[in-house]
Amino acid sequence: MQPAPDAAALDIIATTLGGKEYVLSLCAPISVREAKLRISAAGGPLPYQQCLLRGSVALENDASLGCLGGESAADTGAGGAGRLHLTLVVCAESWREVDVDRKVKFEVPSHLEFIRKVGSDAYGTVASFKDGTTGQKFAVKKVTDVFSDLVDGKAALREVKLLRGFAHDNIVRILDMYLPDGPDFDDVYIVTEFMETDLHSVIYSKQALTDEHYQYFIYQVLRAVLYLHSASVVHNNLQPSCLLVNRNCDLKVSSFLHAREVGSESPGERGSRWYGAPECVLLPSELTRSMDMWSVGCIHCELIGRRPIFRGRDHLDQIKEILLVVGTPSEDELRWLPQHSAPRRFIGKIPACKKRRWETIFTEANPACLEAIDRMLAFSPPARATAREAIGLPYFSVLRDPDNEPTADAPVDWAFDQLVPTKRLLQTHAYAECAYFRPEIAAREDVLALRGIDQLLE
Repeated sequence: MQPAPDAAALDIIATTLGGKEYVLSLCAPISVREAKLRISAAGGPLPYQQCLLRGSVALENDASLGCLGGESAADTGAGGAGRLHLTLVVCAESWREVDVDRKVKFEVPSHLEFIRKVGSDAYGTVASFKDGTTGQKFAVKKVTDVFSDLVDGKAALREVKLLRGFAHDNIVRILDMYLPDGPDFDDVYIVTEFMETDLHSVIYSKQALTDEHYQYFIYQVLRAVLYLHSASVVHNNLQPSCLLVNRNCDLKVSSFLHAREVGSESPGERGSRWYGAPECVLLPSELTRSMDMWSVGCIHCELIGRRPIFRGRDHLDQIKEILLVVGTPSEDELRWLPQHSAPRRFIGKIPACKKRRWETIFTEANPACLEAIDRMLAFSPPARATAREAIGLPYFSVLRDPDNEPTADAPVDWAFDQLVPTKRLLQTHAYAECAYFRPEIAAREDVLALRGIDQLLE
């Protein structure tokens, strides 16, 4: 890493907490990611290279070091070369087991302090930790034997790829993936932002909820959905347990295992049927944005009533429960269903129901609130409010900042979702995802080339 004489425009001096120094002499700007690679090349692959800090601020992988400049005039030496002093936060090659509960053990870097188990489901276990060096709290999700079931393994990979590409205040951010010893691994550890609880826990707590709570929570959900739909993503599993919240009521959407491309063929599986739109049962041929909007309407109702609005015992009973509230659809409302189809015949056999007035269900809710619910719970998908239409309703006007409701720069490239999964292929792609967060993996050139991972990183 020695520069050509008088050629360096900037010296990057990275000092570990243990006092070891790495000096990069630059002739041109480089990214933080590239700086980590050069440090790994100089000192050997670092087993847990967390971040570069400027003061107390962590630098993102894509930040340009050459653009950060020297710290002061006193740091400028002969030849005009500036100096930028950074802190390299590194954990020694030391890991430890943590008993998250009686059945699940996590293997984590030794400097992490276990806080508590957050929850678990069929896809994994989530626990919260605190970084002993920085004090930062975050959530760690362990998916055990993730590749033993190829469908679940592909879903986990899909979630990581999507979260890595999203950039939105109301979508949970993936921060890291713990570095496996090599590409033949079974357990995946995904590190995300720390959130204190989820909306399901809030709804079924003794916490008093007001109209301001309903507004703010649903507005944040709509901001996230607007962004997702602009990226050609259907979440396909929106429900209160997927909405993470903090005590200041900030909300972030999580759980993208069921997410799919807008217009793609319905995979069949999805989250709880209580939040599924009528078309999920009656015409489950393709995934549409309107399906997510129905789910948002259901969540809105559950916030106010503190119980699910539609609680069918099975998929067909779910339709009956829906019609008991929204009423038997007219012929105009059924145009989206093919004539003489089985779903039409099924609806025709259900005794006629009159639409209930929302003010008789939620007697304390104001008219603007009920209008928002009515627009999102339209039985006909074409009549249902879009995210853009819903967020523009009078109910959210007090919160709105149209200039701060971002959409995606471009639709998600779903080419990755076309792969026919095998265990080895899923491991290869997951290892490449680890390499995004762990640039030091690129130092293992023999392994990368052998598995074709180097091509995935280009």
